[in-house]
Amino acid sequence: MKKRFLICLLAAAVVLSGCDENKENTSNNSSVVLDSQSSVGSENSSPDEENYDGKLVFDHSMELKYAKNFSVDYYKGGYKQVKTVDGTELLIVPENMSVPEGISEKTIVLQQPINNILVSSTPTISLINDIGALDSVTLTTSDVDSWYIDNVKDAFKSGKMAYVGDYSAPNYELIASTGTKFSIFSTMLLENVAAQFEELGVAVMAEHSSKEDHPLARVEWIKLYGAMFNKEAEAEEKFEKQAAYIDDIAKRENTGKTVAVFYITSSGKLYARNAGDYMSKMVELAGGKYVLSDLKPEESGTTNMEFEAFFDRAKDADYIIYVWSMGGRPSELSDFLGKSEILADMKAVKNNNVWCTTPDFFQISNTLGNMVNDINLMLNADESTDKLTYLTKLK
Repeated sequence: MKKRFLICLLAAAVVLSGCDENKENTSNNSSVVLDSQSSVGSENSSPDEENYDGKLVFDHSMELKYAKNFSVDYYKGGYKQVKTVDGTELLIVPENMSVPEGISEKTIVLQQPINNILVSSTPTISLINDIGALDSVTLTTSDVDSWYIDNVKDAFKSGKMAYVGDYSAPNYELIASTGTKFSIFSTMLLENVAAQFEELGVAVMAEHSSKEDHPLARVEWIKLYGAMFNKEAEAEEKFEKQAAYIDDIAKRENTGKTVAVFYITSSGKLYARNAGDYMSKMVELAGGKYVLSDLKPEESGTTNMEFEAFFDRAKDADYIIYVWSMGGRPSELSDFLGKSEILADMKAVKNNNVWCTTPDFFQISNTLGNMVNDINLMLNADESTDKLTYLTKLK
């Protein structure tokens, strides 16, 4: 009897021991789940934030509404990766953070704060200036007398910005002496210049905003520079302000009026904007109709046309927007008509509807929405209106 009792007592002890072990395991598993939940957002927890220094952990991509020729990806810890349509990649490294290992040798690494850079493209400088980051630009290939942006002219006068020669033949010794290691050029960058920059150790990013076919896409490049200089909020605000002009015009009735956009060089060649160009798109967005709607509708830029061929197709345009450019800078209607006798027979000339862009038009990309609004105002103006922000009537 005693022996049976001892056997039962021993069996019960084994069972209880097994129960305690299972209880302990269950408790540990519950603890893991709770820790996991608390790291996601428990009010009573103090989760350890992961250290992302030197790591590239994807977070999100920048939202773009119109631009097609660049992208920006954001990574944990403040890292940003910029890619442009030509395959160029920039890795923007936050201040006091390490450069991640294993990145491609072709990647241009920019450690913030990004300063002492060379910018050749004037529209790019207009965008950088608009977000309050102009102090980061110390070199440019346009001399002070060619600028219309007041902040840029002031930077020259104060010595904060310097001219390094024409974009096609910059002063390499001067560039090297400044210690700059990064530059932004338009797509007109010549191969020999790029080769010299590579030898100097100056990285180059070509900005491709000129390839964008929508005017707001060109403005949206401001978001790239917002990311570069930690000015995302400012860039978004400036972009939305320009987009608001377009949104407001879209609510108005289409005017149905036709517009010709062209210029004539000092050598007497006429260039009309292609139907696929952003300026032609501006006319459409403004509530007008581009008169040469079948002129290379899939291409941006301009096409050289003989005067007679141009006249036959554009003679009945309700309005002319003459592009103020090198070699073609009319201040009066007589200057414009002096380009060719045939121009006097155009409908827009007879009706006193010849307008010219202001000299700063091609120097700015940050106010293209405002320019579209000006075209809309032009199409709806009465005889008393002769000057808008970016358009002036030739008399």
